[in-house]
Amino acid sequence: MTTPCRQTPSTPPPLTVRRVEGRGLVLALGLGAVVVSMMQTLVVPVLGTIQRDLRAPAADASWLTTATLLSAAVCTPLLSRMGDRYGRRPVLIGVMAVTAAGSLLAALAEDLPLLIVGRFLQGVSTAVFPLAQAVLRAELPAQRLPAAMGTLSGGLALGTGSALVGAALLTRGDTPDFHGVFRLATAVSVLSLVAIVAYVPPSRSASGAGTDWRGAAGLTLTLLLLLLPLSRGGVWGWTSGWTLGCLAACGVAATIWARGERSVPHPLIDMDVLVHRPVLLAHLAGLLLGFAMFSQFILVSALVQVPPSAGYGFGASVLDASVRYLLPSSLASLAAAQVAGPLMRRGGPRPTLAIGSVTGALGFALLAGCHGSSAAVQVSGVLVGVAIAFGFAALPAALMALVPPAHTAVANGVNSVARSVGSAVAGALVAVLVAAGEQGRPPAESRFTACFALAGAALLLIAVLAGPGMAPAPADRRRATPRDP
Repeated sequence: MTTPCRQTPSTPPPLTVRRVEGRGLVLALGLGAVVVSMMQTLVVPVLGTIQRDLRAPAADASWLTTATLLSAAVCTPLLSRMGDRYGRRPVLIGVMAVTAAGSLLAALAEDLPLLIVGRFLQGVSTAVFPLAQAVLRAELPAQRLPAAMGTLSGGLALGTGSALVGAALLTRGDTPDFHGVFRLATAVSVLSLVAIVAYVPPSRSASGAGTDWRGAAGLTLTLLLLLLPLSRGGVWGWTSGWTLGCLAACGVAATIWARGERSVPHPLIDMDVLVHRPVLLAHLAGLLLGFAMFSQFILVSALVQVPPSAGYGFGASVLDASVRYLLPSSLASLAAAQVAGPLMRRGGPRPTLAIGSVTGALGFALLAGCHGSSAAVQVSGVLVGVAIAFGFAALPAALMALVPPAHTAVANGVNSVARSVGSAVAGALVAVLVAAGEQGRPPAESRFTACFALAGAALLLIAVLAGPGMAPAPADRRRATPRDP
């Protein structure tokens, strides 16, 4: 008589497999978020080196940031919608392949026009963030989403810090070369592409509906007419015919585009969702977050490099500005991103957004009152970094409670555009208020103080917007409930 043998499963239980696959998915998409923030940040510390090496005037070299901003704003909504309709995995792979190609082109460029083209291609990477959020919503159980969103937010912080430190270290010495910065970007982009291919599964459902190319063209024209004068107004003149004409044409184009979107069966952006009051408040909060984030970045960088002979400033080098004064904010964002997930599970995204915003406002208040101390500048950066991490984690979660799953990527894509517009407004405003005086003299210290106060007010307004007005109605909760696999 034989005793039956107990059968040992040859494969792990499905839940264990799913947990392991989910961890790899989150890490792969987090690496994609690293690429997004690197592409936006890495050129800023090396603009002076690029101008010198390519003998480019400052006005022409500024297209290196303008091109990326325009690309991000124009491509993000369209690619987000294409991900919803045709599957997010192939769109993610395509976006990262274009980003890697743009980085390689920039690494090989020996003239400014080719470098600008490479930067335009790098800007396409911004679409990774909303697409990644949509993938997480579709693939993870609801209880794991807050922590996953925190990982994406942490990826953004890690990318910013890596870009700052990498750019500063790769261009130090007597003969700095900007090409090494773009070689670093190429390597990280390729690594992210491999991770996405390995861990992001095919979309479980895709609408397959036709693309609203007319709506895409209208949105592209509207954004170009808005962002061009905001980015180039300092060169054209803020009261010039070009600037005022573009802004007026933007209003006309936006009106025509919005009416057209209501008349097509499958619009690029569902206007009923876009004009829903809580969704509008979330996008306004995104714009203000972009304004505050970019203000802190460029204001602190400019402030610490002012020579002490001006009566303020620290005369910091590019390396010091990046590592000593800007990196603490990125590290704080990375740490705060790990706290944002548990905080959202307990209290929800809106209180998390409000807590972060108030914390960041305190940081800007410290900057406004005590920016003569290195320690105060660093501590304020930590506080603002918390606000940025909580904002990037909480806003997508808030939108998920407001829109149906099929609109997740495009809703977050619009939110990314709002942050880009906020960054452009910050750049334009700071360019006016903190412009160098006659014969290159530093601006009055009071102008820095005013800009810090304005950025702090923007974060306080986000805390107000995160109140009951952004709360989902019962109908929103029913239609926005994610599938729990």
